[in-house]
Amino acid sequence: MIGEDFSAWTGRSETVEDTLDPVRTNALGAALGSTVPLAEGAPLPLLHHWLYFWDVMPPAGLGIDGHPLRGGFLPPVPLPRRMWAGGRLTFLQPLIVGERVSRRSTILKVEAKSGRSGNLVFVTVEHRLSGTLGKAVIEEQDIVYKDAAAPGSIAAPAESGSVPNAPWRLDIQPDPVLLFRYSALTMNGHRIHYDRPYAIDEEAYPGLVVHGPLQATLLVQLAQRNLDRPIATFHFRGQAPAFDGTTLNVCGEPTEAGASVWTEQRGSRNMVATVTTGATV
Repeated sequence: MIGEDFSAWTGRSETVEDTLDPVRTNALGAALGSTVPLAEGAPLPLLHHWLYFWDVMPPAGLGIDGHPLRGGFLPPVPLPRRMWAGGRLTFLQPLIVGERVSRRSTILKVEAKSGRSGNLVFVTVEHRLSGTLGKAVIEEQDIVYKDAAAPGSIAAPAESGSVPNAPWRLDIQPDPVLLFRYSALTMNGHRIHYDRPYAIDEEAYPGLVVHGPLQATLLVQLAQRNLDRPIATFHFRGQAPAFDGTTLNVCGEPTEAGASVWTEQRGSRNMVATVTTGATV
């Protein structure tokens, strides 16, 4: 069990600002196959705010995994593996391409746990994003820190699996080019997404890992394309890593409140999410 006391980090806050320039959102749109660029004044696509508010560090400020060194805004958890486990978002009004946006971030809680998978530390961070018209997005992110994985302990997708029988489905090929482009657009230096030897030899993955936020973005886009009401909330949780070299099925179905959406590879679910809808615009 982790012995350090991180309670002093609870309540820590910081505020940063950025301009939602169209270049980044259009670059992600192009990477995902869109041929219609957005101009300033258009609503920013949901979850594209993750392309902004970069935390750019010099080489001396990076850890061996490519992330910023621990002990800045987030607590210096000593466990070697860290990932974004899930999150909950409420969309109050659209962010607008080209506008200046502030993000107020607060550490809500830090919890240490121990179980069959070893030591775990969960850090929950709240982000409140406000544009020129006021508060637009309230988000909670769950970040998990883990012990090092034993070689071979993280399985690759099965060699075969059933084809998803979902009312909504989009098949994506998460190749190294797509993963690199998403890493670059989000300034995510985590080497598991683009450095295959590191991902395999150091973190015991069988291949490059598909970003959780990228999967979430694909899921919310699938829901938007198939719902006739605006999305009010989006809750997502990672269940198992997804890897390059295997088709990623982006699936969904309508529910009474909105939609249930998920990603899977060869019959095994990777990320699951729920969507609720609001009033028709």
